[in-house]
Amino acid sequence: MSSTVTSSFRRRGLDHFEPADDDPQIQRRLRGTLEQIDYTAFASNKALIGQALGHVDATHFQHMAVAAAQARAQWVAAAVAMTETAHTPTADQIAKLAHMRVAYEELAEAYEAMRRMVERGYVVFRATPGKS
Repeated sequence: MSSTVTSSFRRRGLDHFEPADDDPQIQRRLRGTLEQIDYTAFASNKALIGQALGHVDATHFQHMAVAAAQARAQWVAAAVAMTETAHTPTADQIAKLAHMRVAYEELAEAYEAMRRMVERGYVVFRATPGKS
């Protein structure tokens, strides 16, 4: 099974159904069905994500960005510090470094996910914190 990375989301098995029928009426019906499926996913995401988050504002993005930047800086600083000596980093040091990298990647992914939620209209973005 193939996998493709698009932005930071990994998709498996990009084998989409491609009908062999060349009948335009059947093709239109299929496109209509697929649009209904897509709308159902959109409506579900908007309802559930909107309920979970309510709204986001610039402060939410700033806090998430700062947390991701701090995690990234700590991860790289730890890597630099552990390679300053002449010895090879220990397994425990590498495990700690891996944990720090995962923390950074998770925060960065959450930031991107929140951005996509705003972009797709799943959650309301308020330009000014605290305003309705």
